[in-house]
Amino acid sequence: MESYLLSLAAGMLIGVIYSVIKVRSPAPPLVALIGLLGMLIGAQAVPSLRQLLGF
Repeated sequence: MESYLLSLAAGMLIGVIYSVIKVRSPAPPLVALIGLLGMLIGAQAVPSLRQLLGF
């Protein structure tokens, strides 16, 4: 969990720096990031459901 928070903090810092120097971020649009989040949730849900259902 600590690595996730560190990664989030680093990304936010870079975002602030990009904003200050008026550089457009090379990150994908928000829609693509939401899709990636959905993929991660789905990938984590299957093992959890298998364990819960006893498969």
